[in-house]
Amino acid sequence: MAMSPAMTMIFTRHAPAVEFSRPHLLPTLAAIVAIVVCIAAGNWQRERLHAKEALRAQLDRAAAQDPVPLSSLADDADWPALRYLPVIATGEFVATRQILVDNRVHAGRAGYEVVTPLVLDDGRIVLVDRGWIAQRASRADIPAPPAPTGVVALRGRISIPSSRYLELRRDPPAGVVWQHLDPARFAAATGVKVLPVVVEATAAPVPDDGLIRERPPPDLGTDTHRIYMVQWYTFAALAAILWVWFNRPRPARRGNG
Repeated sequence: MAMSPAMTMIFTRHAPAVEFSRPHLLPTLAAIVAIVVCIAAGNWQRERLHAKEALRAQLDRAAAQDPVPLSSLADDADWPALRYLPVIATGEFVATRQILVDNRVHAGRAGYEVVTPLVLDDGRIVLVDRGWIAQRASRADIPAPPAPTGVVALRGRISIPSSRYLELRRDPPAGVVWQHLDPARFAAATGVKVLPVVVEATAAPVPDDGLIRERPPPDLGTDTHRIYMVQWYTFAALAAILWVWFNRPRPARRGNG
C-alpha cells in the first residue's frame, strides 16, 4: 500500500537522523601510535617466547643424549647449537687460575660458583664450573676449595654464559672473586686462551671435593613472555575499540522548536 504524503511527512519528521563527525586528528594519531607500539611489543614478546621454547626443546634433546668427549668438538664448532650437551672432559685443573663467581644463591644461602680452568688432553683449556660453595661469616674470609690433582675425567654439560651484564665500571677483574663469568673476559684478563663455553660439572669427582652441584633445569620464562604477549595485543585491541567507540555515528542534535 502506498504511503500518503501526510504519513511520509510524519515518518520523515520523526525518523532519527544520524550525524557523522570527522575523527579528530590528534586522538587518531595517538590511537595509531598506541596500536603500532603495542603490536610491536607483542611481536617482540612472541619472538622471545618462540626462542625460549626452542631453547627448552634443545635442553630436552640434549638431556636425552649420552655424553660425548669434549675433545671431539672442534674449536669452530657451533657452540650455541651444543648448549646443554652432556660431555666428558678429561684433563688437569690449573688451580692457580681458579676464580669464584660472586652472588650465587643456593637454598637461600649466599655463596660462590667455583670455576677452575681445565687443560684438556688435547692441550686446549676450558673453564669448569665445579660447583657451589657457601659464603663464610666474613666477606673477607674467602673460601679456597682445592681442585683435584692429576688427570681427572669429569661429567658435565656445556653452558654458554651471557655476555650481556650490567656493570657500573668496566675495569678488568682483579683478584679471585669475580662478579660475572665470561670466558672472553677471563682470557683477556689472564692471558689464558679458553674455549668460548663453560662446562658445568654435574657429577662429583673422585675423591669428592664437597661442592654442591645441584643444577635444576633453567627457568626460561616462557610463561612470562606468553603473558606479556597477550597483554600487549590486548592493549592494541583496546586502543582500536576505544577509537571506534568515540568516533561512532551519533544521532544528530535537534534544535529547539
